[in-house]
Amino acid sequence: MPQAVPRPTLQRLLRYLRELERLEAEGTPTIASDELGAAAGTTAHQVRKDLSCLGTLGRRGVGYRVGDIVPTLRAALALDRQWRVALVGAGNIGRALCAYRGFRERGFHIVALFDSDPRKEGCTWARLKVLPMGQLRRTVAELRVELGIIAVPATAAQGVADQLVAAGVRGILNFAPARIIVPPGVQVRSVDLAVEAEQLAFLVSAQSTQPPQP
Repeated sequence: MPQAVPRPTLQRLLRYLRELERLEAEGTPTIASDELGAAAGTTAHQVRKDLSCLGTLGRRGVGYRVGDIVPTLRAALALDRQWRVALVGAGNIGRALCAYRGFRERGFHIVALFDSDPRKEGCTWARLKVLPMGQLRRTVAELRVELGIIAVPATAAQGVADQLVAAGVRGILNFAPARIIVPPGVQVRSVDLAVEAEQLAFLVSAQSTQPPQP
């Protein structure tokens, strides 16, 4: 698969993978492109187009063999390996993320937890001891951390991002309600829970004010 994949395509591929893994767990041997498209919210044509970049995986009249396509898709999406993650912020969101089993099940292992509050230093969450920020650079190097999660107040987000980048982290998942700037070569994905809720509220409100369909 080409390294530069458009974000909409990447999101669809991940949806395909979720559905295929579900089918694999159920023991389903094959799935047709129209069935996979319906489950992922797209069309059979789009499924075939998206998966064509992985090679010839489907057969006319047979569909996709689930047991073959799952490992191929996981490898193409770099999900066939373990990722070591450092989490900065031992507040409510940070503690929830530490306890979230889904990360580990998907191959993302939070191996270090940091916080700037000296009162939290030494506390343990999900078997992780809270470390001071002064140990971030050394710990990231020792544990070969590649990804970082930011769960701190907005005012501290950029400074934390700078420290993670300086320590060698190549990807950041940002839960702080702030835009962070990183140098080329470092990837950032931001999740603002309040903004998502606001968008949802607007969509529900807009739908309720629309006139009924004849």
